[in-house]
Amino acid sequence: MAFDWHSIGEFFVYAIAVLLCLLGIGLSCLSLFGTWTVLLATTLLAWIRWPDFPGLATLAVFLVLCIGAEILEAVAGSWGVVKRGGSKAAGWAALGGGILGMFLGSFIPIPIIGSLLGMLIGSFGCAFWVEHARMKKTDHAAHVAFGAVLARIAVIFLKLGLTLIMIFTLVLGIAL
Repeated sequence: MAFDWHSIGEFFVYAIAVLLCLLGIGLSCLSLFGTWTVLLATTLLAWIRWPDFPGLATLAVFLVLCIGAEILEAVAGSWGVVKRGGSKAAGWAALGGGILGMFLGSFIPIPIIGSLLGMLIGSFGCAFWVEHARMKKTDHAAHVAFGAVLARIAVIFLKLGLTLIMIFTLVLGIAL
């Protein structure tokens, strides 16, 4: 009995695509590059399924969604801070604090949740610190910093939603 190497290779590409999609969900929960991970899975599947779904149109739409999510993420923290009367410096501090907090939160022994908590605490803490140093008003600084946290949470839901929509589209397109 001879092995069908083509089928075995195709199976591994599908398995890698599934793992990339699952990884994408986890990364999106941390507001990381989950959408890009699903785009990578889509690219692998487009390569082995060519010219069937997913094709170039799907890749292009997914690419636009990934870029849009990154642009929204870049402005969301600053927008959340400024919308509540904070400075642009507090917006940048919220972004940097979120990244630092996500790294430090990874030492909390609860996968994904530790990093998520660290990111939210870091965003709040750094935005609060900068805004309090600027205005010397605790209530105002807390109000502004909470805007950074709300914006971070909104971005997480946005990226997770986009990731799930992309995966659902991919699965549905392949199944049909």
